[in-house]
Amino acid sequence: MQIWKFPLEVTDDECLEMPFRARVLTIQTQNGKPCLWALVEPGSSPILRKFRIVGTGHEFDGKGEYVGTFQLMDGALVFHVFDVSEA
Repeated sequence: MQIWKFPLEVTDDECLEMPFRARVLTIQTQNGKPCLWALVEPGSSPILRKFRIVGTGHEFDGKGEYVGTFQLMDGALVFHVFDVSEA
């Protein structure tokens, strides 16, 4: 097992190619950019995972599993990330 970092774009939906059964550990910013860290099995087949990024106060359909929150601009912008791969 290894821990890998996946940079995120601040967009409504972000698709990431990740090893099968990758488990999200945390979402934080590094050098001002949002990143997702996951526990992965390096030899596993890659799959596409879809994440929805929702700003605080924005409309949201409520689908998906919550995986983390990150802040930008010293906390002026707060975003919440949901795994909607199976939603």
